[in-house]
Amino acid sequence: MTVSDVLERNLPPIAAAVRNIVIFVTVLSIPLAAAQTLGLSSAETSGWILAIYGVPGLLSLILAVIYRQPLLVTGNLFFIIFISGLGNRLSYPELIGASMLAGAGVLVVGLLGLTEWVARWLPVPIMFGLLAGAVLPFIRDAFTTLGDAPAVVGGTLLAYLISRALLRERVPAILPALVTGIAVTALTGQFEPLTEPLSLVGPVLTWPVFSWEAVITATPVFIVLITLQANLPSIRFLQSQGYDVPEVVIDIVSGFGTMVGSLLGPTGISLSLPATSLMAGAGAGEHRIRHRSVYLAGGAALLIGLLAGIAAGLAGMTPPALLLTLAGLSVVDVLGHALKQATEGPLFLGPLFAFTIALSEISFLGFGSYFWSMVTGTAVSLLLETDALQALREKEDKPAQAATSDRDLAAEPICEQHPATR
Repeated sequence: MTVSDVLERNLPPIAAAVRNIVIFVTVLSIPLAAAQTLGLSSAETSGWILAIYGVPGLLSLILAVIYRQPLLVTGNLFFIIFISGLGNRLSYPELIGASMLAGAGVLVVGLLGLTEWVARWLPVPIMFGLLAGAVLPFIRDAFTTLGDAPAVVGGTLLAYLISRALLRERVPAILPALVTGIAVTALTGQFEPLTEPLSLVGPVLTWPVFSWEAVITATPVFIVLITLQANLPSIRFLQSQGYDVPEVVIDIVSGFGTMVGSLLGPTGISLSLPATSLMAGAGAGEHRIRHRSVYLAGGAALLIGLLAGIAAGLAGMTPPALLLTLAGLSVVDVLGHALKQATEGPLFLGPLFAFTIALSEISFLGFGSYFWSMVTGTAVSLLLETDALQALREKEDKPAQAATSDRDLAAEPICEQHPATR
């Protein structure tokens, strides 16, 4: 086989990895903006980025080597979004405590095989309604800051819209927006001077604080985000592509990684459906070599985590308006997907209540809007949409059965090639 043949064969998984790496870099603005909101020090910010990028990057490399499957675990983006929304209600140590308990919960749910049971009693559209309500303020803030820094925010928004129109799916629109925002900020002299030279600031461990408010408000949502919103649909996609996925191992890795990683900063480690679809889909090349994309993407995530100190230093000199704008634009598609999933039916009232309550600032019995969004939305659907709820459960059962059938057809040759998947 010639060098050109080898390159041609490996180009698809490399391309899939590069696309994920671009996303890794551009969404870094979300935790950096959240760190500013939470008032974290450079060392705390460095530790949090290491938890979000470095820990899952290392775990992904281990999974890819052992199972020879495109199993890329990441710091759950929705997890970070919810943490940002809870920052004015819970302290940072409380968020870490809630995150660690969520990791333990994921372990229990996975080991006992309760994921499907949880999915039946907590309808996924309710969670997407809650998610849409949590994401919307990010995009609102991007436009709110326009009056504070019109050149920076306006140029970034314009670059994003033009890129979406001209580049379509070839390049994520957030990348040209990032480059434009940095360029305009530099040209207008709006970067703050560095108070100290950039360096690899060592991360610090933050000991958790366990409070009832944090446990009840945040932990259930975190567990659902990891199991139902991320791992379950990603596993179903992998099965549809003919992979015999080690489901229990994925839940163990997610739960244990979340528990340990949260000592550095609150994080939810899980599979990601967008990343999985890029890594495991037909566009990633031959079936037997698609896992190679994880080596590059996981290695890049680990490198970002190790260089977190520099990223934390750069965030300190970046105008908050630029960080908020990039964070908002990074989740535009997340909001669109959440709204679509929440409103496509058959449920309607439950997701609607979940969405509106998540947007509110309700605080009742010591619990915030996310908790009441989840509880009220589920209660409304259970009481007023029983027929629609049953139709939803039947609808969700069909893809799971189809994925199992596809996996059974293709699992035998995969197991012969990769004994670790047995």
